[in-house]
Amino acid sequence: MRVSIYMPTKNRLATMQMAVNSVLAQTYQNIELLVVDDGSTDGSREYLKALEAREARVKVFLNSQSFGACYARNIAIQASTGEFLTGIDDDDEFMPHHIAALLDYWHFLEKYETVPVSCIFPQALSRVNSEYKLGQRRVRIAYQSLFEANYIGNQIFTRREYFINTQGFDESMPAWQDLEFFFRVVKTYGQARLMDIPTYIFDESPRADRLSVGKKQLISTSCRLMIEKHAANDPRQQQKLWLQVFSRHYGFKPDLLELLRFMRLGFWPGGYKRILKSYSLKFKYQVFQKKIIQKDYKELV
Repeated sequence: MRVSIYMPTKNRLATMQMAVNSVLAQTYQNIELLVVDDGSTDGSREYLKALEAREARVKVFLNSQSFGACYARNIAIQASTGEFLTGIDDDDEFMPHHIAALLDYWHFLEKYETVPVSCIFPQALSRVNSEYKLGQRRVRIAYQSLFEANYIGNQIFTRREYFINTQGFDESMPAWQDLEFFFRVVKTYGQARLMDIPTYIFDESPRADRLSVGKKQLISTSCRLMIEKHAANDPRQQQKLWLQVFSRHYGFKPDLLELLRFMRLGFWPGGYKRILKSYSLKFKYQVFQKKIIQKDYKELV
């Protein structure tokens, strides 16, 4: 039974090599690794072509220019031949037993679970530089839960046909591509289940290409697209998606107009409390910043 693994990559030669090696070192050997280089200029393409020539389990696709991670993932998904499919980011790693454990758990759920299961998501070890931390995740994720947060993470393991039938990743999404894809899979095929064994290492080390406070507009645009696709007629679910934008994960704070728009969606005491807390933190910071500026000015004059 073959398992396919997709990996988009761009200009991360060192971490990409580490990710590739972790896949090829799996204890379960009936795998194929599909790597899509999205226009690298750092030597990644040459490394991948040489790897493909000597390793039969590796398939390489070279984009002449950068079309984005979703485009790259979809190329690999369409070209995959395994019965099962999962992914890895080019700065993450698999533990050696990752694929074997996922397969065993899938077959266990098929035999004993009484409700439909759409996919498995692995417990992850978060790595910040050289320090590791075990993540806290829910065991069962229903479609409605994903309006609150992306409780799944960045990868799922499921049948290839589920990827194909739900049409892969939406290339129009500027962010939240994983979350939007998970919405469709879980809504169509049933709940997602956590495999509570840490077999995936997720890199969260600070880097210039990570989403930052300066990219609030990108996340806001993605939220609006999610609302159009999944919550156009449900104000409460719209509010939940907006609360994701202003969660501690991003550190974004709503402005007054965003606060008013949220409240116009309907009366929700719990939601009001959460977004007002975010707004008050922003206001307190602005007041503090103003006092510092005034203090500095007085000292200068």
